[in-house]
Amino acid sequence: MDYARFNDDGSFVIDLGGAYQKGKPIRSLYNYKVLIKFCDELGYKLAEEFFWDNPSKLPSPIEWVNKRKIRAKDAVDTVWWFSKGDFPKADVTKVLVPYSDRMKKLLKSKKHYYDPALRPSGHNISTGFNKDNGGALPSNLLTIPNSESNSHYLHYTRKLGIKAHPARFPSKLPEFFY
Repeated sequence: MDYARFNDDGSFVIDLGGAYQKGKPIRSLYNYKVLIKFCDELGYKLAEEFFWDNPSKLPSPIEWVNKRKIRAKDAVDTVWWFSKGDFPKADVTKVLVPYSDRMKKLLKSKKHYYDPALRPSGHNISTGFNKDNGGALPSNLLTIPNSESNSHYLHYTRKLGIKAHPARFPSKLPEFFY
């Protein structure tokens, strides 16, 4: 990767699924070695880590989950957001998520469900908290199923008579970071 080609506010995202050591129910540290190399040796910053929860992922690794039943289903991938500088270009207001039912009630009847006050945690929850911003800020846990069966990609592979790649990403995953 040509580090010089990125702007100071540029960034990139990488998804590395988890792995086990060959023939053992012991996790590989490869992902973490990649993380350390990118930051310590190549000079990138870890802007944020995300976790992609794929509820439609098949139970794996088969040997340790299905056969021997000594490990839990590996359903979460680590997704790292790397940047060149300390302040990569970003705007989470472009990826808002739906409000919780409780927040929807608060927005409908602000006086009934909301009491602006200093919380025991030290947070000062003011009257601005009950403003409708069009959605809630997302968390770093991205629950996105990878179960699309009618995507443009699959349509064209069928049309062309070629085999679709088995490890496809749902389009919503990279769109979140766009």
